[in-house]
Amino acid sequence: MVELCRGGQSRRKFLTGVATGALTVGSLSIGSQAFAFVPPEVVPVTVPTATLQAFDLADVTLGEGPFLHAQRKTEAYLLALQPDRMLHNFRVNAGLAPKAPVYGGWESDPLWADINCHGHTLGHYLSACALAYRSTGDRRFKARIDHIARELAACQAASGTGLVCAFPDGPALVAAHLRGDPITGVPWYTLHKVYAGLRDATLLADSGTARAVLLRLADWAVVASRPLSDAQFETMLDTEHGGMNEVFADLYTMTGTAEYRTMAERFSHKAILAPLAKSRDHLDGLHANTQVPKIIGFQRVWEVTGKPEYRDASEFFWKTVALTRSFATGGHGDNEHFFPVADFAEHVLSAKGSETCCQHNMLKLTRALFLHDPQAGYADYYERTLYNGILASQDPDSGMATYFQGARPGYMKLYHTPENSFWCCTGTGMENHVKYRDSIYFHDDRALYVNLFVPSAVRWKDKDAVLTQVTAFPDTATTTLRWTLKRPAALTLKLRHPGWSRTAVVLVNGVEAVRSTNPGRYLELARGWRDGDTVELRLDMRPGVERSPAAPDIVAFTYGPLVMAGSFGREGLAPGSDIIVNERKYGEYNAAPFAPPTLAGDPDTIAQKMRAGDRPLEFTILAADRQPVRMVPYFRVAHERYATYWPIAPGLA
Repeated sequence: MVELCRGGQSRRKFLTGVATGALTVGSLSIGSQAFAFVPPEVVPVTVPTATLQAFDLADVTLGEGPFLHAQRKTEAYLLALQPDRMLHNFRVNAGLAPKAPVYGGWESDPLWADINCHGHTLGHYLSACALAYRSTGDRRFKARIDHIARELAACQAASGTGLVCAFPDGPALVAAHLRGDPITGVPWYTLHKVYAGLRDATLLADSGTARAVLLRLADWAVVASRPLSDAQFETMLDTEHGGMNEVFADLYTMTGTAEYRTMAERFSHKAILAPLAKSRDHLDGLHANTQVPKIIGFQRVWEVTGKPEYRDASEFFWKTVALTRSFATGGHGDNEHFFPVADFAEHVLSAKGSETCCQHNMLKLTRALFLHDPQAGYADYYERTLYNGILASQDPDSGMATYFQGARPGYMKLYHTPENSFWCCTGTGMENHVKYRDSIYFHDDRALYVNLFVPSAVRWKDKDAVLTQVTAFPDTATTTLRWTLKRPAALTLKLRHPGWSRTAVVLVNGVEAVRSTNPGRYLELARGWRDGDTVELRLDMRPGVERSPAAPDIVAFTYGPLVMAGSFGREGLAPGSDIIVNERKYGEYNAAPFAPPTLAGDPDTIAQKMRAGDRPLEFTILAADRQPVRMVPYFRVAHERYATYWPIAPGLA
């Protein structure tokens, strides 16, 4: 659930695989069983070369707009949280006195004891602080990373083992899981967040202490799981385990340690891999977010092994989920599970649709695939989900985030509390809004790709160039880019012509250079650029309709890449009633009967008759009783009832 963004010296080492680590760990123990650690072989690393590279987060800046607003809200939340409260149970399990009381919700409340997610928040928090530090350079985030890393190192020293965990039963839960005993909860899923947080602290914040803790934790896992046969390991993977395969693939690239690559393959769930690699969709009924991190890991394992079945599985999974199983917002699933596409009508209007973590992870997968195969279709899906899933998930006032973003007509978004929820989506929510810079621009040796239309600037160090993007998108369907160059440069600029825009026109220094009527591709401008050259991209945003072939009479309305929501106001809703603790009660909160307006007629005709309002991106449509219905972008809906999907009655629009 964490985006791996790589930058600076650590980024270069990560991508080329030249870094090595001396592994000096003594006896490692789990439960009552101890294993002698044998340093694994260190071998050279050859990683398949990606077609594109991402820019360092530190080389991209955001301008004023909704994304920067969301980032600032999350920065404030991260700084308001107290690391020592998240470290409470880690210290207790290491035999150390805690320094602050533990947080509530998933971190300590007995109501959630069965899931054993205690400690996952600390991992997400580490990743979020690393992303925030790399994006902003604010050393307050670096200080928190270093403090947490030192505390975890102290826990390892005190306990005499590489394992650090916050489970109520300490390492006993993990020991039982490794033995194959029945357990409740998801220990590897939870530990994955800690691994990922330490990885990001290492790569994005250059934390040597985090690296040392991470390697010792990784070596503990190697030794502790070594007695398991392949069959026993595979059985263990029937329990949700996050993206452990991704983390060990990353560790292999970071260190060149062959046993980490072996662990990446051992943590790749063959029961999921095998059918996907053969283009077989067997996802019906499966817990959605258990699977998506595995698939991200498959893609990563392909990158470190070159074995085609991993790549085949990740590509097919993306196609079936993004193109056939997703809602208009880019989310998917009902009550956290995949459902048969033929049953779309039975699930689309659920209050428990579109778990935000799933959208987070689908964007990770999309980005990973795009780097090797830069198709505009990947970027189109990314944009759609970024606006209607990720940006839409944050309360613009408090900075808190959603769990589900369901489409029950007349329901509302529900957000976590600051200190007593700590859902999985709270954790990914901490990360989502401090990494918007990571997918606006990409590059190869000669070309710069502009994927998203976001006020921002990117510094291309190797070319001694800066490209600044000024735009009010999506309020207006244009963006302007300006080169800052110390000397003339022959570069290629690739601008995405989105699939939602019928036409695209490109002007260079005010003169038309390209006119396209073929959406879903990149418009290429290869020329000699001079300082101050400007490029304007004009797109065509129009109303549209999204529907599933399985339920053509239940539709969502769009405008360009945006899902438009019916805005029904706050009548009957108490102030603060959308701030909740228990995510299991989605659908029960604010559940008073509500009758949304009825829309009738041909959906395409209804869309064509949308009338612009007084504010940008606000429209009205007429209900069957001729009363106007206010339509606004879903990402701007907060603290009110809404509808994104509409059952259309027969009749004249």
